[in-house]
Amino acid sequence: MISLKSALAKPFAKRIYKKVSKWANNPVETQEKVFQTLISEATKTVFGQDHDFVSINNHADFIKRVPIRDYEDLKPYVERVVAGEEDILWKGKPLYFAKTSGTTSGAKYIPLTKESMPYHVEAARNAILLYIHETGNSKFVDGKMIFLQGSPVLKEQNGIQLGRLSGIVAHYVPKYLQKNRLPSWETNCIEDWETKVDAIVEETLPENMTVISGIPSWVQMYFEKLQQKTGKKVGDVFKNFNLFIFGGVNYEPYRAKFENLIGRKVDSIELYPASEGFFAYQDKQNEKGMLLMLNSGIFYEFIKADEFFNENPERITIKDVKIGVNYVMIISTNAGLWGYNIGDTVQFTSTKPYRVIVSGRIKHFISAFGEHVIGKEVEQAMQDAIINTSIRVSEFTVAPQINPSEGLPYHEWFIEFENEPDDLLELAEKIDLSLQKQNTYYFDLIQGKVLRPLVIRKVKKDGFKEYMKSIGKLGGQNKLPRLSNDRKIVEGFPHID
Repeated sequence: MISLKSALAKPFAKRIYKKVSKWANNPVETQEKVFQTLISEATKTVFGQDHDFVSINNHADFIKRVPIRDYEDLKPYVERVVAGEEDILWKGKPLYFAKTSGTTSGAKYIPLTKESMPYHVEAARNAILLYIHETGNSKFVDGKMIFLQGSPVLKEQNGIQLGRLSGIVAHYVPKYLQKNRLPSWETNCIEDWETKVDAIVEETLPENMTVISGIPSWVQMYFEKLQQKTGKKVGDVFKNFNLFIFGGVNYEPYRAKFENLIGRKVDSIELYPASEGFFAYQDKQNEKGMLLMLNSGIFYEFIKADEFFNENPERITIKDVKIGVNYVMIISTNAGLWGYNIGDTVQFTSTKPYRVIVSGRIKHFISAFGEHVIGKEVEQAMQDAIINTSIRVSEFTVAPQINPSEGLPYHEWFIEFENEPDDLLELAEKIDLSLQKQNTYYFDLIQGKVLRPLVIRKVKKDGFKEYMKSIGKLGGQNKLPRLSNDRKIVEGFPHID
């Protein structure tokens, strides 16, 4: 029997679908409107006055007055906001600071305002509603849902609440979902990640779990603990579990592992949230890429990744992007980030409507020899190599080996296997050939005998988990970089088999 909640979800989903379609089908006008609103709202802020917002009429004016900045460049303004000053980057004071651990700049304080906050909540909700509209599946709304996230405990500093983004969002769960939602507040507040996951296992085991959500690497840990506890596949423990919602990293390298842990296929929805804004979500089950949020108080600019470090790289808007090109995404938002480089690279998979995939980080690449290898390419190479095999990979990272004790330099792949290959050399060859196909620079370097084909190092079971724990980054929103242009992660890596 269909419940009232499940029945009401479908007309609501249809209404939201129409609303989303309206702006998605008018992308350029939608972005122009967002741009004009942002500029006029911030004209009287300190940042707006410093950058002569009053005389900005179009994107060309904006480029002249507002340079590209990363967090370090914006920090003098952010510090004034943290100190409690008003009308600095955006009008008034922010409601929150999402505190993140930056890799280069220590702790980052990313503002969330009363204008920006609703979009974080709305986007996650709309992703689920568009899934209901497309598939007709709404039964899951009656079951229990879990989101593996950071602690919701917030601190206050100069009248502004401070916490992790996922913890802040936990305060905005709609009333109609609160009864369905796990883990409990007490469990969510546990700081130690492993203790927290153990508590979540205990709490969820007796429940009718229908939706599970989180970063794949940490959901994997939850699934493994469930399996150890019960001796069953996750899909047998939770018979009605049929929707996995994830974000933060590419799911493909985990897909085979997850299907094995679950014991069957389940639908999935990919999200692209960050402290700086909720940028995109998957709007179709069978289309590649996620719908870019063009109507969410964020104005987007794009710079070709291979031109990004040039003196004056070209900054383009949505109307000039091309499918398949690697772009650095620059944002200006109603939380007061202006010409801001979040560090991600994206590629468009469609321009009707505008859909993107996250291809990597502008700082996470390997070009020790001019090869410009990016995250998307190493993940695709791994996927190509293990497809239709029994090999399952738990985690991996790649680094250049510039000074080997003998022979030519190479890329070194540190891989933790769930199911090992019989022949490591054969796997290395398959990965290498896929990488050569995708990246002509890498192909030329291998063919020209500048590099030799990649080498695999086996990482012991839970080696990456131990590594993340050793650097104080186990759990929450922390992710292991897929590749680096140096050997900081792998230097003296103590976890090799």
